Amino acid sequence: MGQLLQLKVWGEYALFSRVEAKTERVSYPVMTPSAARGIMEAVLWKPEMKWRIKSIQVLKPIQYYSIIRNEVASTVPSTIVSSKRDYVVEGNERQLRHSVMLRDVAYVITAELVLLNPTMENRMKYSSMFLRRAAKGQCFHRPYLGTRECSLHFSLPNDDEKAIPDTMDIGPMLFDIKFPADSAAKAAYAIPYFFEAKLEQGVLHVPQHLYKEVYG
Repeated sequence: MGQLLQLKVWGEYALFSRVEAKTERVSYPVMTPSAARGIMEAVLWKPEMKWRIKSIQVLKPIQYYSIIRNEVASTVPSTIVSSKRDYVVEGNERQLRHSVMLRDVAYVITAELVLLNPTMENRMKYSSMFLRRAAKGQCFHRPYLGTRECSLHFSLPNDDEKAIPDTMDIGPMLFDIKFPADSAAKAAYAIPYFFEAKLEQGVLHVPQHLYKEVYG
């Protein structure tokens, strides 16, 4: 059993894209576990640790917001990314796409800090490191709410944070993606895992048995 830690995140906009929405971007009504894990790793990550999301608490009423965004149809070649050169997008590569986003969001993420070498000293060290970094607003890279345009703020939660009273069936939600150990086969054999998500009194509980299936 690892250490349970919490982080409050909030922002003006969020977009946690549903996979069944195809080319148009339509957000889930609540943050996905994979997005929450990415936020926790942005605040603190080490090779000897993993984050397991336990629950996501919704603090503000769910509001949708519709916009049209410019997107690029093609993928940036890896050679350009590695060389850090400018990528010129031609006119026919630009596309206008409709996005249904969330507006004025706030969440409390509860996550378990799992260590490969779970000694009492290591638990205290990494827990203290996370609490210190979260309190100071420190991160390895700026975390975001589903897509990079949706930047967020984060802090340690207060004791009086309350979830919204909503209960709803969300349907199939992306849990995470399992990649093979062979890096050459990662793109071809990536396996997405889903679960039947439900918001219960404003809280999304993440099935913990999936972590064993995905990460072993």
